Amino acid sequence: MDLPQKRKRISYELTNSQTSSREAAPSSSTNGQAGGFVEGSILRITMRNFLTYDHSEVFPGPKLNMIVGANGTGKSSIVCAICLGLAGKTAVLGRGDKVGLYVKRGCSKGSVEIELYRASGNLIITREIQVENNQSTWMLNKKHTSQKAVEEAVKELHIQVGNLCQFLPQEKVGEFAKMSKIELLEATEKSVGPPEMYEFHCELKTFRSKERDLENVCKEKANFLEKARQRNERNKLDVERYYMKKRHLDRIQMLEKKKPWVEYETARKELEGVKKEREEMKKKLKSLKEAQEPLLRKIRSVESQLQPIEQQMKELTAGIRDATQKCKQKHDQLEYRNKEVDDIRQDLSLKQTEEADRQKRIGHTQLMIKDLQKELQNMGSMEDVTPQIEAVNAELRKIQEEKAKLEGEMSDLRRDKDEAFGELNRLQNRQRSLDDMMKVKEDKLRTRFRDTYTALKWLRDNRDRFEGNVYEPMMLVINVRDSRHAKYIESHIPLNDLRAFVFQRQEDMEKFMTEVRDTQRLRVNTVIAPEESCSRRPPSRPLETLKPYGFFSYLRELFDAPEEVMSYLCYQYKVNDVPVGTEKTKSMIEMVIRELQMRMIYTAEEKYTVKKSNYSSNVVSSNSALRPSQFLTMTVDADERRQLEEQLRAAQRQVQSIDQRMAAIREQQAKLDRRDNELRANKKKLSELKGKKRQLEQKISTKQDSLRQMEQNEINLQAIEEETNAKIAAVNNKKVAIMEEYLGHMQARLSMEKVYLALQSAGLSAEKTKLETDCRDSSAELKRAEVVYTKLDQVKNNLLTTPHILHSAFSQLPDTLDEIDAMLNEEKTRAECFTGLSDAVVEEYNRREREIQNMEKELDDKTNALTTYRQNIAEAKERWLNPLKQLVDQINERFSDFFRSMQCAGEVDLHSENEEEYDKYGIRIRVKFRSSTQLHELTPHHQSGGERSVSTMLYLMSLQELNRCPFRVVDEINQGMDPVNERRVFDIVVRTACGVNTSQYFFITPKLLQNLKYAEQMTILCVHNGPYMLPPHKWSEKAFIRRAKRRQIP
Repeated sequence: MDLPQKRKRISYELTNSQTSSREAAPSSSTNGQAGGFVEGSILRITMRNFLTYDHSEVFPGPKLNMIVGANGTGKSSIVCAICLGLAGKTAVLGRGDKVGLYVKRGCSKGSVEIELYRASGNLIITREIQVENNQSTWMLNKKHTSQKAVEEAVKELHIQVGNLCQFLPQEKVGEFAKMSKIELLEATEKSVGPPEMYEFHCELKTFRSKERDLENVCKEKANFLEKARQRNERNKLDVERYYMKKRHLDRIQMLEKKKPWVEYETARKELEGVKKEREEMKKKLKSLKEAQEPLLRKIRSVESQLQPIEQQMKELTAGIRDATQKCKQKHDQLEYRNKEVDDIRQDLSLKQTEEADRQKRIGHTQLMIKDLQKELQNMGSMEDVTPQIEAVNAELRKIQEEKAKLEGEMSDLRRDKDEAFGELNRLQNRQRSLDDMMKVKEDKLRTRFRDTYTALKWLRDNRDRFEGNVYEPMMLVINVRDSRHAKYIESHIPLNDLRAFVFQRQEDMEKFMTEVRDTQRLRVNTVIAPEESCSRRPPSRPLETLKPYGFFSYLRELFDAPEEVMSYLCYQYKVNDVPVGTEKTKSMIEMVIRELQMRMIYTAEEKYTVKKSNYSSNVVSSNSALRPSQFLTMTVDADERRQLEEQLRAAQRQVQSIDQRMAAIREQQAKLDRRDNELRANKKKLSELKGKKRQLEQKISTKQDSLRQMEQNEINLQAIEEETNAKIAAVNNKKVAIMEEYLGHMQARLSMEKVYLALQSAGLSAEKTKLETDCRDSSAELKRAEVVYTKLDQVKNNLLTTPHILHSAFSQLPDTLDEIDAMLNEEKTRAECFTGLSDAVVEEYNRREREIQNMEKELDDKTNALTTYRQNIAEAKERWLNPLKQLVDQINERFSDFFRSMQCAGEVDLHSENEEEYDKYGIRIRVKFRSSTQLHELTPHHQSGGERSVSTMLYLMSLQELNRCPFRVVDEINQGMDPVNERRVFDIVVRTACGVNTSQYFFITPKLLQNLKYAEQMTILCVHNGPYMLPPHKWSEKAFIRRAKRRQIP
């Protein structure tokens, strides 16, 4: 089969001693289309003074481009040129953070020019980099422009140098496996999905965020509405009572308005009755006057007869008053004599009670005397206890002396303990100060690496589960001796290792990873220390030989670390063989690199990496600026910490020793106290026994004296009774005399004739006065009734103007004053029952009712908006999720086929813990490289480096045929693969990248296996760069092939 005519491509480099004699051949859209390039493919890359190149032009092919060359020749420089030339960020490359660092050393500026295929005319992007100000100048098709315009032009061609699914530089290969499922999904969407897929995803996340906000708003408003309703429901009863009270007050007002009407009618009726009564009263008064005249005459005659009688009545009245006074006096005397008799009888009763009590006390005292005498007789046989008391006193004095001695020893121990405690507190304060420094480190760890901090807490709680030594993350156990040197340690040890746990045993590490990674799903790093310790490994050359070049130490001497940690760092990162220099080293760096030929060195502010070519003696170096330290600036003196711990243990032992001695003394004191108490109790018992006999004799004597005294105080009741009877008889005689005098004063008589006549005259006068008064009262009442009638008539005229509405209201009210007053009292009583009510409560209730109505309307609006958002989400989800599932299925199909072809297993699926959380969707890659294991998710820790590289490469190849991006770049991904997997992956790459519907592919590698299968569509670009290479104009491809064939002839 005839192969299509291939366009001639040239790749060459010029060394420092050579100049370019050729210009780049211009490319046209016709040539690109004829050559099979897709829109946005790279036709040409031109580099001037860029990294390792003076001047070089690269012409890649439309399909698979294998860029092969020895280490240090400049393969990755081409990758850097593609990234920076297409407006990529330096962070994508993972090298220097300043663009000026990509200009060849010794040059003031450099440039990159990239020609992209475009159907409407090729696009040439030129970037010139200035070292002095670290700025860039941009051109599009040889016309000056801005970086933003370049970025827009690149974006239109679907080029994404920041997407690891499209552009995977050497330093970022390991980060692909570290991408989260969410990040991988977004990168895949941007890389191979339709242009609108990622937009739909972003739109869904925005919609979902707004939906959550609306849900929260609706929930808050619903809660607020419910609380408002509940508050109004609580106040509803008060409002109803308020309006009920208002109805009672309105009824009271209507009753008070109707009352004058009823009063008017009542007064009018009363006026008519009063007029009739007045006339009758006039007639009755006239008849009374006529009937009173004879009585008046008779009264006057009786008054003339009564004058002498009244004089006698006055005299009799005085006598009656004297007799009455004397009777009262005699009655009081009689009452006094009765009381005197009661007192005499009371005295007799008291004497009788006193005598009975005396007899009772005499009997009780006699019994007590007998008991005391019997107890005294029983004690007569006891021996003398005085010698025993003296022996007890002697032993008590001895105990007191021993207690005083122990108290002295205790005082000395207390003083020693106070001094020991003071020293212990001082040491503990210093230890807390050192612990605070460690806490600062832990806070930084928790802030930056939450999973590592969670695993650290678990380790501290479960350290007993491990057999060997397990060390916390290195950033916590490494102690830099001088904080100024922390930047060297952090620049040399990768961040992933700084936060890694260090294990002494392999089985401990596996146990730890099973728990924290598989069970707790934490992303942590672990390393294992070498079986043979390397911490004491000497450097390759003594430090004294390096001091003339400005070096002052090796990295190992700048910090302290546990044995296993230091062993790992010496083994893995050669900290024992990496010198640290000063500004003097920087000033003579070229001599240092040339003469010492060390692989890595540090100056005051820079790190230099030196590589030697495997194909020549050429030395290639790169440098990067040191960044300020972030984690190791807090320094703790390890020697001081160890010495402090020893001092703390010694102080604690001293305190414990003193406590033990004090406890022993307290025990002795307690024994002495117990013996002292026993002796004192025995002494008290003996003393009480000695004094008891004397006390008994005294008690008997006292009781006998008391008995004699009571017997002498006998009372003669018979004589007292006779005396009492005599006194009562004398008092009774006095009472008889008083009674006779009282009856004599009661014999007086009164003349009643005057009384009868006076009563008759008084009755007539009273009747006359009453009649005259009634007449006057009737006249006055008549006048009052006329006045009231006039007032009520005016009220009537006023009430006649009452609105018609009152007439209808009055018709529902009582028609009598009593009923109105009764109803008024009832309504007022009911109104007064409604206490504690205020207009503010009702106003608040009404205001809240209005708010509730407004909130209900707002809630309806928000609910409708939420429904609309949910409909939009459903539509956007339909537009996004179905194509995405199809895309993932296609990727999974190719990914699984690739793994099956390697006798392994792998799958790709769309993963989401909650279908409604669109920002949690992600792509999960699961692989299995051995038949005995299960599929495991691709993580930075579970698989080996080679397995991660294979998985990454096959995933990228799964995207190749689906890819809408014009090219893909993968740099040295096969470095960690074993030969079998590398061959299989290479076959897959060639087969896939050289297919019909695939775009441009750049595969950079420093080596290739023998007997690989190649395809005609491949373009192999061999990088020959260095001082001993032939210049381009002297290079002859035919001569090279001829010499190669000649070597194969036997």
